[in-house]
Amino acid sequence: MALMTEYEYQVLTFDRHVPKAEARQTVREHAEYGRWELSRSVLYEGGVRRIWLRRRIMRVNRTV
Repeated sequence: MALMTEYEYQVLTFDRHVPKAEARQTVREHAEYGRWELSRSVLYEGGVRRIWLRRRIMRVNRTV
């Protein structure tokens, strides 16, 4: 059986009026304290910025 890594995702959406530095700080805090990593980032035509964060799901198998 092949082991597949499972991830959980969180999507952050920033309005076009949110400064880039503030969006970057929010992502940095999620990465540092929540153990999230950047998966994808898209800047849409209207200026809306959407960022996908992911982190591994740790499954613990019973040993006894």
